[in-house]
Amino acid sequence: MKQMAIGIMSGTSLDGIDVVLANIEGTYTDTMVDMLAFKTIPFEEQLKQEIRQAMNEKAASPALLSSLNMKLGYAFGHAAKQLCDEHHIPLKHIAYVASHGQTIWHINEDQHHFIKSSLQLGDPSAIASIVQTTVISNFRTADIAAGGVGAPLVPYVDFVLFSDPICSRSLHNLGGISNLTYLPKGSKEDDVIAFDTGPANMMIDYAMQMLYHRPFDEDGKIAEQGQIISDLYHVLKRHPFFQLEPPKSTGREVFGDAYTDAILKIYHHEKPEDIIHTLTVLTVETMVEAYQRWIIPVHGLDEIIFSGGGTYNRFILESVQKRLPDIKIKKLEDLGYNSKAKEALAFLILGHETLAKNPANLMKATGAKRKVILGQVTYWV
Repeated sequence: MKQMAIGIMSGTSLDGIDVVLANIEGTYTDTMVDMLAFKTIPFEEQLKQEIRQAMNEKAASPALLSSLNMKLGYAFGHAAKQLCDEHHIPLKHIAYVASHGQTIWHINEDQHHFIKSSLQLGDPSAIASIVQTTVISNFRTADIAAGGVGAPLVPYVDFVLFSDPICSRSLHNLGGISNLTYLPKGSKEDDVIAFDTGPANMMIDYAMQMLYHRPFDEDGKIAEQGQIISDLYHVLKRHPFFQLEPPKSTGREVFGDAYTDAILKIYHHEKPEDIIHTLTVLTVETMVEAYQRWIIPVHGLDEIIFSGGGTYNRFILESVQKRLPDIKIKKLEDLGYNSKAKEALAFLILGHETLAKNPANLMKATGAKRKVILGQVTYWV
């Protein structure tokens, strides 16, 4: 039965709240979605600052986290309602809302007295109080409890929507973090490979804000003007994350503002355009090396399909094409989808699987020991 639903995503780049409205029917590989509307609603500046503070180990407090959880829930709910209002969709027509939440902290492996865990804020009851319908949230913890790392989860949706019988392809998202889903031709679930390759826009955007007072490097124009800072590049490449083998994931707790700020202070004497160039080259080289090391030699690759905000950085895509000349480089728009809407749409689909009580984690991607139903359901009566 066809249903109208909403997906909400707030990523590591803190660009804003991505909200997608779509019709959906079917499950697993029979899933069919028709996107009706999409919008990114910027965070109010005060709320964005509180999110950044919550991600800072030295600045966060229990009171801040408690308050922010509800504030984000209300913000997500109002964002969903705003999209419906703008397109004259009554809330009673929305079957459910699926919200990823705002990731505050993610622990990939047990560390001393800290255990594997992931914290997403944006209380589902607060969302439900605005949208007045069922809300699915907190998608990552079931996978962690099953022995996984709770990420990546979008590869399940990539497999469902984009598997091809004759083409080996990779769905590559360039958000705050760079991550790929590899789908060998004719793939089954166990054939899918997915992992994070490192930072994408996260470090570049922060450096642009600090050095140029701009939110991002539009079209990669600043990066294109700069030159590599060899010492900085080699310092960044020595980060332990790049030596790990898949499956692996990372986030703002590793490559976020604190890490980037420390880099900027050390290399403050360098030209700003050279810093942006070097950070952008890091994004390009770490993803290219991931393909060259773990994908192409073993499995083969016909095309890479990019999505996320980094898709609009021409310098990044052209640099990848130069480094991988035999691979077709595409954008998600080439397949009829919206690059910016992809992750919000993915959680809309995952929420649909939750309500159908279908497991939706790819064990090979997350490292989980068993299949589990993702997400927790908050009902509205």
